[in-house]
Amino acid sequence: MQVELHEYQRYSVDWILTHPYCGLLLDMGLGKSLTTLTAIELLEDLVGIDGKVLVIAPLSVAENTWPEELRKWDHLKGLTYSLVIGSKPNRLKALEQDANIYITNRENVVWLVEFYKKKWPFKTVIIDELSSFKSSSAKRFRALKRVRPLMDRVIGLTGTPAPNSLMDLWPQIYLLDQGKRLGRTISEYRHRYFHPGASDGHVVYNWVLNEGAEKQIYQAIGDICVSMKSKDYLKLPPRTNNIINVYLDKRERKAYEQLEHDLILDVNDQEITAASAAVLGNKLLQLANGAIYDDQHEVIKIHDRKLDALDSIIEDAQGQSVLVFYNYKHDLSRILERFPDARVLDPASNDVKDWNDGKIKLLLAHPQSAGHGLNLQRGGHIIVWFSMIWSLEFYQQANARLDRQGQTEPVIVHHLVAKDTVDERALEVLQGKEKTQDALMSAIKARLEEVQDGKTQSRTNASNH
Repeated sequence: MQVELHEYQRYSVDWILTHPYCGLLLDMGLGKSLTTLTAIELLEDLVGIDGKVLVIAPLSVAENTWPEELRKWDHLKGLTYSLVIGSKPNRLKALEQDANIYITNRENVVWLVEFYKKKWPFKTVIIDELSSFKSSSAKRFRALKRVRPLMDRVIGLTGTPAPNSLMDLWPQIYLLDQGKRLGRTISEYRHRYFHPGASDGHVVYNWVLNEGAEKQIYQAIGDICVSMKSKDYLKLPPRTNNIINVYLDKRERKAYEQLEHDLILDVNDQEITAASAAVLGNKLLQLANGAIYDDQHEVIKIHDRKLDALDSIIEDAQGQSVLVFYNYKHDLSRILERFPDARVLDPASNDVKDWNDGKIKLLLAHPQSAGHGLNLQRGGHIIVWFSMIWSLEFYQQANARLDRQGQTEPVIVHHLVAKDTVDERALEVLQGKEKTQDALMSAIKARLEEVQDGKTQSRTNASNH
């Protein structure tokens, strides 16, 4: 297939070509993989690339999206690839193949670094979903940090660079510039831009941004990171976020409040305890959905409010396909019990094709299994969040499976929210984090019109002389 890049994609290609290490903070649906592969193809043709190219991506994206892009576009047909996934023998065999690009999933990063050590052969590394390296203590970050000096080019791709807070930025930017902009260590970054919030002696529970630090951080990384929001560059059908409240009756409300206040709930002579605030938060989310695990991990059913609401949505859809995101295993089992014809998404099967061909009317997916790279926009435009979650990254990525380039219908995202429960708090947290995310994206957003104006002015000046 012939490709015609959009102006913003050509700008991104030029950004990669002129920046040996860079971050493309591109919103979902803006074609990060196509843009990056086009730049790699140009580098191969124009200057050649010393060493091999490695793509690190979430498993489903490594297995499906990157190979699909390489096969799909005519101008990329000259690039060969090898898929380094699966069992150790399969990975070793894939590494022995002669290819331009080697594609692996992020879970293999530690193994890959240990395998090559100082003989690391990948001079160009593309990190798809750079935000999955947001933890400075994670093994995958520490492993990649060890071999970062052996790389000549690093390209970081993500639509959610600060999924929780600006503290998440340091590890990601370090993998790009080895600490030149935000500090050589996470401690240096913290003390430069943050101050301790809640603390107990030497133990700091959270860090608070210093006054003016947010702007300083954006300015510090602005010369290597380009940011774009899909709403600025894509003419997508409108999206509606809809909240459908469900209401607990007196018995269900009493059970919820008992667990919330006492951290212990007695249901049918079975005891459910919450050992910490984090455990309590998850227990309350479960209860808001209608079921909860007891201390023996058995499922205790509380109510069917959300199942009834989902039933109404499906009926109102009048045969149109519906994509439902669930969080807990008991959510899935209860949905399947109510709707036995539903299909559970398996990215490695034909589910994606069947969905896009209109063969699946009710598709159930966990946000983490459908969060990155899957193109589902041709199969439907109705999303239902049966379960609320805390992760902004998974929330945004999951919605972008339908709300992305190629969608022809207005997308509606239903949120089933149990009134006066932790569901409401979870939604507020996501919305609050999204404001932080949008601030980052906007602060270093590529001003294509300004660039074009600058080019036009330069040509005008040149012609006058």
